[in-house]
Amino acid sequence: MKKTQTVKKETVKKQEPEKKEPKEQDLFTTNKLKIFMVSSEAVPWAKTGGLADMVSALSISLAKLGHDVRIVIPRYYNIDRDKLELLPDAMGIPMGGGIEEWSAIYSTDMPGSDKDNPVKVYFIDHEIFFGRDGIYGSPTETDFIDNFRRFTFFCKASFQLCRKLEWFPDVLHAHDWPAAIAPVYLRFAERVPNGPKEFKKTASILTIHNLGYQGIYHKDNYDYAGLGWDVFYNAGFEDWSMLNMLKAGLYSTDKLNTVSPNYAEETKTQEHGFRLDGVLRYRSGDYCGILNGIDTDVWSPEKDTYIPKNYSVNNMEGKAKAKEALQKEFGLPVNPDVPIIGIVTRLTEQKGVGDLFGPTYGSAWSFCRDMDLQFVLLGSGEKWCENEIAGLSSRLSNFKAKIGYSEKLSHLIEAGSDFFLMPSRYEPCGLNQMYSLVYGTLPIVRRTGGLADTVEQYNQETGEGTGFIFDYLSPGAIYDTVGWAVWAWYNKREHIKKMQKRGMTMDFSWELSANKYIELYQETLRTKL
Repeated sequence: MKKTQTVKKETVKKQEPEKKEPKEQDLFTTNKLKIFMVSSEAVPWAKTGGLADMVSALSISLAKLGHDVRIVIPRYYNIDRDKLELLPDAMGIPMGGGIEEWSAIYSTDMPGSDKDNPVKVYFIDHEIFFGRDGIYGSPTETDFIDNFRRFTFFCKASFQLCRKLEWFPDVLHAHDWPAAIAPVYLRFAERVPNGPKEFKKTASILTIHNLGYQGIYHKDNYDYAGLGWDVFYNAGFEDWSMLNMLKAGLYSTDKLNTVSPNYAEETKTQEHGFRLDGVLRYRSGDYCGILNGIDTDVWSPEKDTYIPKNYSVNNMEGKAKAKEALQKEFGLPVNPDVPIIGIVTRLTEQKGVGDLFGPTYGSAWSFCRDMDLQFVLLGSGEKWCENEIAGLSSRLSNFKAKIGYSEKLSHLIEAGSDFFLMPSRYEPCGLNQMYSLVYGTLPIVRRTGGLADTVEQYNQETGEGTGFIFDYLSPGAIYDTVGWAVWAWYNKREHIKKMQKRGMTMDFSWELSANKYIELYQETLRTKL
């Protein structure tokens, strides 16, 4: 007979359900992330192209989704420090050869960001490196000889800034070659065994905005980085007898992306890879494209303060007013029945200006002479092209141009034109084609990069599509595609109206892109664990 064991009631305690700590990777899908944007540009302080717009707009959108977003850029000479808040006690930065002092750190809130969760922007001040005219160069020195030192110091100082703030990001998001050394420092200096602990859980993302710019300098500069020559080879700096900043970032970052899905595929080919296609194919499992958005508070025909009368897809009267104002502004005959082709561009080879304004038959001279249309241009760039455009303006009654840039005129061209021409040799994302679509202006584009991702080919049988696309870049291809658009204007006006409405209802808001970046951040953090 078994003995029965009795247990005193008072000794039995109620067992609480076991509390399970949430898995660290689950936190990344629910909690707000701390995101650190390291960039050489951000509007409204420093801009040479779309990089500045993207960094600021993406940061604002991420903050509106509840994340803690901070940006760091250099304080260039043109940025008024009197309008910024001075942070006390600047820190020295250990670089190769000694301590590099910065003169000050400034901060402010990003204009347009949520007052309850503003995007903080920090400015690293260093008079020797950044107290000069120009971001990357000047008219007399187009690429500063000390750019490697300037931006390597900037990247290293970004980590010291976090230490000063006692704020350590979940995600370090670097942008283009000037910030590409930040992922290198993270991997080879901050996350090494027995190294500093503050950034052990930080993941890195590197965004390629334009693969054509890589930060290539003589490798004699490398000692300044203070990383050791083993890192020079392991991180992928070596580029024949030079060092390549972007290449090192591509090898070192946890994940990488570019600004449109199609450009991501193009850059893995020899034609568009600028000698880094092999690196991108090697890292293809960690590489993706996320299409940039546009600022729909600024670029919207319903809100635009630069155009004579606002309009919408349901009431297009304002577009007719904008066309009339555009014709008057450029000294063209006011005629609503003649199609206007507009272009706002940098006059560089990337934008296809050699084929558009060269002496070959099929260029702008040819189609302006042969077709019943008007052509307006706003832009600046290569001197030969500016001179050619001035000559065309004086010889052709239906071709008018203004050399330079004007925000007001760029909005008026987008709203008042019927077609917008972008014959780009390559275009990582492109913004003007998206502006055009939401303004009911039909793009005429080459099938490349983000242009291919955002414009749908016109079907002259059904009226489907949102624009006119050609493949091979040549004066003849531009001439034929412009001719096709003009033919549709005069013969298929109902199709033109149908495409306008389709384009105006497309969603290019930054919220869509921001959510895709959050997915990329979360995936990178999970992969890193």
